[in-house]
Amino acid sequence: MQSLQGQRAFTAVRQGRAGPLRTRLVVRSSVALPSTKAAKKPNFPFVKIQGQEEMKLALLLNVVDPNIGGVLIMGDRGTAKSVAVRALVDMLPDIDVVEGDAFNSSPTDPKFMGPDTLQRFRNGEKLPTVRMRTPLVELPLGATEDRICGTIDIEKALTQGIKAYEPGLLAKANRGILYVDEVNLLDDGLVDVVLDSSASGLNTVEREGVSIVHPARFIMIGSGNPQEGELRPQLLDRFGMSVNVATLQDTKQRTQLVLDRLAYEADPDAFVDSCKAEQTALTDKLEAARQRLRSVKISEELQILISDICSRLDVDGLRGDIVINRAAKALVAFEGRTEVTTNDVERVISGCLNHRLRKDPLDPIDNGTKVAILFKRMTDPEIMKREEEAKKKREEAAAKAKAEGKADRPTGAKAGAWAGLPPRR
Repeated sequence: MQSLQGQRAFTAVRQGRAGPLRTRLVVRSSVALPSTKAAKKPNFPFVKIQGQEEMKLALLLNVVDPNIGGVLIMGDRGTAKSVAVRALVDMLPDIDVVEGDAFNSSPTDPKFMGPDTLQRFRNGEKLPTVRMRTPLVELPLGATEDRICGTIDIEKALTQGIKAYEPGLLAKANRGILYVDEVNLLDDGLVDVVLDSSASGLNTVEREGVSIVHPARFIMIGSGNPQEGELRPQLLDRFGMSVNVATLQDTKQRTQLVLDRLAYEADPDAFVDSCKAEQTALTDKLEAARQRLRSVKISEELQILISDICSRLDVDGLRGDIVINRAAKALVAFEGRTEVTTNDVERVISGCLNHRLRKDPLDPIDNGTKVAILFKRMTDPEIMKREEEAKKKREEAAAKAKAEGKADRPTGAKAGAWAGLPPRR
């Protein structure tokens, strides 16, 4: 259908019915109408999620520093993966956007402006602003590439010279969170498109020689059940952090979560209001951490240690090294400090590397445990001293054996050739 419309438009241009080509951009955006339905049910409070500390920490660190690159959460059914992601958006502050803009454009920062708003900003126009909640966009499994990236009306572009652009999910997720549930079941090509936009911060739409580029800066979060399939290693590496969650086994935590869930379902508004103070305190803590992040320092010794561990684990590329540095600094900022310590690196390194290691199906030790064991070895001076002594002894023994082998070998004999019976001593 799209190609047929393009042929009709091209015919119209050839017959002279089209005027001179213009480059004005028209963005189709639906206008929200007043709703007569009941108010939307509030999300389950983030502070009331029991256990799953590693998952909650990874999500909060990505809020402090979105450049970490998002989180991949894999685990069994019913382990609060989706609940935690939807609750996270309530922790984010409201943002200023240009009124009527489909890209959630910032009124002051050109890096977060859509093409039309950026042109108005450069022309010196005063941009009307409004406040809105940080957007949370969920990507459904049945989405197409056009729905994700957006589409261009080719007929209008050829006949009227107007770039009529229909924004996709990436445009709506700008300056917010893009959540992909069951990411391991999504087509690899679509996952690659989303991760490319997440890494570059831009989305480019090319249709029949017409190009649109707009900002797409968001926190990428994916979740899934590993029993239903795995992601390709190339896609796994694109996520900044990865955590594995399991069903709660602690009886106290499990009971408390069940009671909280029943109270929430009985009266969602009252339950959310009962923990409003805790939610506000965590929101303020995150905002302070984002402001403090610029002043956090990490020593050169720790940076060398991080790269040494990644090298010993044979991690492909440098993404792992970079993410560990960023995650450690975000953790320090979140806890109100300004200097990264060895303990801070230890707390985040497994989540940054466990999905970047090659998996051996016959190995009983998971990748996260391997990372933790190596980190303990590298940071314990006694273990390192014993390993250095053992290495030195092995080298001396090898050199001695080599020397004895050369002494006993007849002149001109090839390496590995039998030198006869050893002499009687």
